[in-house]
Amino acid sequence: MRWSRRQFTHSSGGLGLAAALVGFPAPLRSQARGRVVVIGGGAGGATCARYLAKESRETLAVTLVEAQSRYTTCFYSNLYLAGWRNFDSITHGYDGLASAGVQIVQARAVGIDPVAKSVQLKSGETIGYDKLVVAPGIDLKYGSIEGYSEEVAQIMPHSWTAGAQTKLLRSQLEAMPDGGLFLLIAPPEPYRCPPGPYERASLIASYFTQAKPKSKVLILDAKDRFSKQQLFEEAWNTYYKGMVEWVPGTFGGKVTSVDPKAMTITSDTGEVHKADVANVVPAQDAGRIAHDAGLVDDSGWCPIVPASMASQKQADIYVLGDASIASAMPKSAFSANSQAKVVAMTIRAELTGSRAFPARYRNTCWSSLAPDDTVKIGANYLPGEDKLESVDSFISNVGESRDMRMANRKEADAWYDSITADIFG
Repeated sequence: MRWSRRQFTHSSGGLGLAAALVGFPAPLRSQARGRVVVIGGGAGGATCARYLAKESRETLAVTLVEAQSRYTTCFYSNLYLAGWRNFDSITHGYDGLASAGVQIVQARAVGIDPVAKSVQLKSGETIGYDKLVVAPGIDLKYGSIEGYSEEVAQIMPHSWTAGAQTKLLRSQLEAMPDGGLFLLIAPPEPYRCPPGPYERASLIASYFTQAKPKSKVLILDAKDRFSKQQLFEEAWNTYYKGMVEWVPGTFGGKVTSVDPKAMTITSDTGEVHKADVANVVPAQDAGRIAHDAGLVDDSGWCPIVPASMASQKQADIYVLGDASIASAMPKSAFSANSQAKVVAMTIRAELTGSRAFPARYRNTCWSSLAPDDTVKIGANYLPGEDKLESVDSFISNVGESRDMRMANRKEADAWYDSITADIFG
């Protein structure tokens, strides 16, 4: 069904959904236009919705379904944890999308019917679509570590979905005594933002050098190697010698259980670590609605057609961002933004007859090591028959000049401003 403002107000009940609508267009959009629904207002979903609406306002009716009224970026949240940025600077609203012509429904999507081509909201209402874009991000597999749960995350935060968890971890760091231990459990692959845990460890060490110089950072890692490893280890030896320790899986880094009451973490070797602040980042898979809609395979992630990000599981559905199996592309905001533009172009071509160009994807990930030291990694990607292939890859080198690393810092800040403007308008 389609709603007028009055119908939606009466159907929303105690959820107050009508009051949460941003820029709900009036009068009701024509059924003659192609209907595109986007689930998820993060880097991928918001970009896709905005590009569809602003470039096809007269021919497509674009609806974004997002539970939150404001979005806090996981990317750059480590800078907030370090005290380099304030919380408002990494939090964004959806007014820019509404101005572009996106109909924004602040509600939680709880089901997808690919036969009826409809999305069900938690309120029980449904929204019909001709094309559906699913960008649900990640789900945290709490059960992958014994003793860890959504409730325990209020004591041992993961902070791998930004917002309240980010604030909680920052408050714990501020309250931690000088000489305390910050323990970070890095997740097994695949997971959101491969360099993220190690940047977090670096920036929290940077905060400690200024505020709590007797404190330590311990990383327990299920893996034996990680993204930009040589660059991070160079930084730890240069800026935080004796403060940061990384334990790989082979030597006791794989965590088997946590005890939030005792604030202890136990590894598969039986070693028990007692933390003052524990940042537990568990294993991950695609956001829950992707599972419920039958979009995932046995890996827990969503297989896609490399040339379009179309679901391999369901017709007329596209999956982008962290939830997708994008092969060589990392699960990053830059990747999601890039994929979103390909999806928007593909949907416009299919629903309006506009021209579609060969898909090209790109990613760059910057990682801050210290206030004036930032490194980067990236590549271009082309769709192969079965997967996305990396071409023209690059990575910062060990031993680069201070000027180059400072230039990277400025480049990263400029990118954050640019990409958030591109996503949210």
